[in-house]
Amino acid sequence: MANSTRDDDYNYMKIVDAMASINQRVNLIGIVAEASLPKHSNGTDYFCSVKLIDESRTGPGIAVTFFAETMEKLPRIESIGDIIILTRVTMKAHCSDVYATYLKKYSSFALFEGKHCSRNVGPYQASPNFRAREQDKPFVAKLRESMKIEADLNNLSPLKEMKEGEHINLLCKVLHLCEVTKDDWMLFVWDGTDTPPASIEAKLENEMEDPLPLQLEASPLSRDTLCTFPPVGTVLRMVTDRGNKKLGINFLKPNKWVKVVQVKCEVHAGLWRAVLMPSSMVYYLPNNDLILERERSYNERVTSKFKRMPLSCFPGPSPITDTDYPDVPFVTLMNVLTHPEVTFKFNCVVRVVAAFPWRVEDFCNPQGIYRVRLTLEDPTARIYAFLYAEDGVQFFGSRNTVELMRKMKELLGMTEGDGCQKVISRNPPWIQCCLKSYYIDKANIWGSRNYRIFATTFVG
Repeated sequence: MANSTRDDDYNYMKIVDAMASINQRVNLIGIVAEASLPKHSNGTDYFCSVKLIDESRTGPGIAVTFFAETMEKLPRIESIGDIIILTRVTMKAHCSDVYATYLKKYSSFALFEGKHCSRNVGPYQASPNFRAREQDKPFVAKLRESMKIEADLNNLSPLKEMKEGEHINLLCKVLHLCEVTKDDWMLFVWDGTDTPPASIEAKLENEMEDPLPLQLEASPLSRDTLCTFPPVGTVLRMVTDRGNKKLGINFLKPNKWVKVVQVKCEVHAGLWRAVLMPSSMVYYLPNNDLILERERSYNERVTSKFKRMPLSCFPGPSPITDTDYPDVPFVTLMNVLTHPEVTFKFNCVVRVVAAFPWRVEDFCNPQGIYRVRLTLEDPTARIYAFLYAEDGVQFFGSRNTVELMRKMKELLGMTEGDGCQKVISRNPPWIQCCLKSYYIDKANIWGSRNYRIFATTFVG
């Protein structure tokens, strides 16, 4: 192998030279610039792709395609910027593209921690047929010191630009993943921005038998899990298309930034989700200026007195409600759900997306006491909040049913002529309200935690 990076007794080809060695087997060492998730091939194997760079080709690098009998045998990249050694990979060309193919029968690989590794440790993953050698260490050490990753960040959209039915590319952070059914996984991703408010399409009269869900997953996440989520910005649920169940998203690691290519934006019950299609790809990303910008914007929002409001309601919520505490800083519903004290009071900006009972004639019991359950949402969560007794009196004022219906239609984003017994498209306004949390079982204070609207008046 000519033009190797070391003496001929132990050859690693530079990428630029390997690209001229079509149909030959070569040894390579380089930095992982991109790494896709494993997927099922059209045959019996699984495959993934890794983009490799070295000092001879720092920009586009070269793609290496791996094939193996199981996902577990494919390289599992822990971080972009890690180092990979490849032996006996075959160089291929298709039209103007040159790439390397890892063949399970002949090739081997080893993965090493990258630039942030403080010790000269061995590989954290290696194929069974990889033979470690002392000659590896100088190459690994040199790459750790010298290489910088430049990620491709073109055509990436923030969550705030999602549009129903469109296919987009996202830059987001994986916060959590869970198996919703056997071999069917859901990702929870975030980028610090808010998804736009979605239209609500549901019959109000169905709220008792078929209420709007509070979340897309069948069972709510534990409070411990929610407490790991950022309090500002939408945590988007990402699922796999039925034809894409073999995508190995269960191999993703939480707290890593990823680039997700070609996901479909959907709205289900007024809640946004992203769908990984057969053409979708997921890549780990190193820290870069765009990620730092997203994190900086988030820090500005989370430390501001009023920037925790939904991005779509600036410069402020609708004036149809007023509170007794207008100067108290706003918090999000995620703040409410994760507050360390079980009983507390909050000032929020929310939308009223559903009500039960739906008939205003049923808002009070026979004793004339208000008892209404409202479904509230903001970009971070949905919750039930109750209007009860004197809080309902303050909120609604008049008990006149015509006046109550007018107010509820305005809260729910309905027009004057809309009926409650048919499916209509609603876009409720953002309103300000005060919430207080309480519990109803001393033996299970967190499990019996509820929320009430108080100190709030409809003035529209």
